[in-house]
Amino acid sequence: MELMESDPRYRSADTGVVYLVEEQANPSTDFFVLPAFSSMAYRVVRCGASDLPSVADLAGAVVVFVRYVPAAWVKRVDASRAQLRRLVFFMDDDVLDVRASVGMPWRYRFKLARLAARHSAWLRRQRAELWVSTPWLQQKYAAWQPRLVRPIPLPPVGEACRVFYHGSASHDAEIRWLKPVMTAALQRDARLSFEIVGSADVYRLYRDLPRVSVIHPMKWPAYQAFLAMPGRDIGLAPLLDLPFNRARACTKFFDITRCGAVGIYSPGGACDEVVRHESEGLVVPLEQTAWTEAILRLAGDSGLRQKLLLNAQSRQREWARCECEDETGRL
Repeated sequence: MELMESDPRYRSADTGVVYLVEEQANPSTDFFVLPAFSSMAYRVVRCGASDLPSVADLAGAVVVFVRYVPAAWVKRVDASRAQLRRLVFFMDDDVLDVRASVGMPWRYRFKLARLAARHSAWLRRQRAELWVSTPWLQQKYAAWQPRLVRPIPLPPVGEACRVFYHGSASHDAEIRWLKPVMTAALQRDARLSFEIVGSADVYRLYRDLPRVSVIHPMKWPAYQAFLAMPGRDIGLAPLLDLPFNRARACTKFFDITRCGAVGIYSPGGACDEVVRHESEGLVVPLEQTAWTEAILRLAGDSGLRQKLLLNAQSRQREWARCECEDETGRL
């Protein structure tokens, strides 16, 4: 439904609000849909399935469904379609035809049928615009007169900074302790990402945070190869005051330094015996706010990270030399 200039709800092509409905942040939105509005002065509001604006807020607005149509939004659009300026459905896979997903896992096929294909007729009745990502889709749905939307590359990330914690299942307390630490750090610095090792329970714990990678546990040889991959900047080694932790050795210092990162360590633990604060790393009291601030400090000062890393590498060479000399003396 296109509003005419004589209609009081009409707004110029370069103003207005877009309610962008998506299951979650995704490449379809970032590569295709957002760039389509970037040259116009729209205020884009990204919404999930349950983020429903009022009927009054939708007056004169644009609603864009990215791949899926949540049931709650069907009801809201039914109630406000006459007030909407535009209604758009975007797809970058053939999600409106259940036959196209033959051979895919049945759970995924059911999802496509429930959230996309079953709403095809409804979208037509609502006179929704169809936006597609490829000429193939444009040709298949030619009767709908779809708009072909070309992908736009994402802008450079800038100086990204990867924080990591590689603790086994025996470090469950530390994994949970770090959750609010990383929640605050990721919120305050968009350049940060976080890598943590864990199974399904760790994934469930951290899945609500942005830019988090949960790596499945692996055997020691595979982990050594994984650790050799570049791209890590800050390693975390908290050690809570628990009976089992009192026998821990300082191997976290070795792992963090080996992969070219700078560590943040707990006082009183094994690493504290070999790491001097502000020399080979940071030794920070086990206060979650203090750890967040330490992460942000290192993330924002590449010069400091480089200095601490060089000192840590020198300390490890000294450690290895002393141990070798000691062993030779014993022999």
